[in-house]
Amino acid sequence: MEWTNELVLPDGDVAASDRAQGSIFFVGNATVILSYAGFTILTDPDFLHRGDHVHLGHGMTAARRTDPALELEALPPIDFVLLSHMHEDHFDREVERRLDLSLPIVTTPHAAADLTSKGFRAAKALNTWEPLTRYRPSDPTRQWSRPARKMDRRRADC
Repeated sequence: MEWTNELVLPDGDVAASDRAQGSIFFVGNATVILSYAGFTILTDPDFLHRGDHVHLGHGMTAARRTDPALELEALPPIDFVLLSHMHEDHFDREVERRLDLSLPIVTTPHAAADLTSKGFRAAKALNTWEPLTRYRPSDPTRQWSRPARKMDRRRADC
C-alpha cells in the first residue's frame, strides 16, 4: 500500500450536487478560487494592486499590471491554500500579514518552512510527485491529487 499525506478538513455539508458541478474564479496572476465537492481552494494568493511592486528574489522585482478581480477581505470561506512556491507574486506581503495563521497551506518543503517561521501553524510540505489525500471525517469520499507530467509538445507521439 502506498503511503500518502492526508489533509483532514473540518466537517461541512457536502451535497450530491457539489460533486456534479464546480467553479473556477480567476482572481489574477496565479490566484484562482476552485470550488468542488464541498471544498474551496485558493491557489497562490496575490492580492496586490496595479503598480505595486513584488520582490521575486535575487534582486529581481516586478510590478503588478492589473488589480485583482476580488479583494482579500471579500474571499469566501477557504478550506485550504495551494501554494506553488514562495515568491511575493504568489504569496504577497498583504496575504502574509492578513491571512488566518491557522488556515492549511499545502506547498513545497522550502515554502512550508518559511511559512512556519512566519507563524503559519498549518503549513503542509509536499515533496515533488508526492500525493495528497484530502477529506472531511463525515464524508466517505476522499479526493487525492498527484502532479501531472508535462508533455513535450515538440514530440508528435505525446
